[in-house]
Amino acid sequence: MDEDDNLPRNANDPLALLIKQDIDPLSVDELDQRISLLKSEISRCEAKKSFAVSHRASAENLFK
Repeated sequence: MDEDDNLPRNANDPLALLIKQDIDPLSVDELDQRISLLKSEISRCEAKKSFAVSHRASAENLFK
């Protein structure tokens, strides 16, 4: 399996562009900052997912 098989299909997708960025020239401080930002984005996505799951469960209970 090619590494790119896990990338989104749209070449302009922000995640695809992020993953393809060359991180070799980044300093340790820049890598730490990047990791911190990515962790923040993961937390934001997890919160949105949790809200969506909860919202869907509430809607399903409402229409039972």
